[in-house]
Amino acid sequence: MPLYAENRKARHEYEILEKYEGGLELLGSEVKAIREGGAKLEGSYVRLMRGELYLVGAQIRAYSKIFKRDEYDPTRSRKVLVNVRELRSIAPKLAQKGLTLVPLSLYPLGRRVKLAFALCRGKKAHDKRETLKERELSRRLRRNDDE
Repeated sequence: MPLYAENRKARHEYEILEKYEGGLELLGSEVKAIREGGAKLEGSYVRLMRGELYLVGAQIRAYSKIFKRDEYDPTRSRKVLVNVRELRSIAPKLAQKGLTLVPLSLYPLGRRVKLAFALCRGKKAHDKRETLKERELSRRLRRNDDE
């Protein structure tokens, strides 16, 4: 499945507890810009505001063929569209200390742009080192199996 944008640091910085997906409320020019590869998720997060989820801090640059670029805000908050049942299950989990919603990727589903995001807990430095050690060990084992 092709990805429009991916937050690669998320898997390193956070322990992923549950994954979700939702649509994004976008302008037409934003959809075209995302398809051109103009989206960045690094440093962004999903936040619960006024009973709805919003993608905050994601950068979607102006579409290359748009005329009114000076009026466009590339870092504006965008509403994440999820089922009411999902929203009700997410809200109490966010109230727990240390849990946050982190966007993982933007990808196409038919003609729509979907956002994959996850409920996460931040990793400590020693957890990150442990993850790197495990990854390196599994790489060595795979290389030895291939030989």
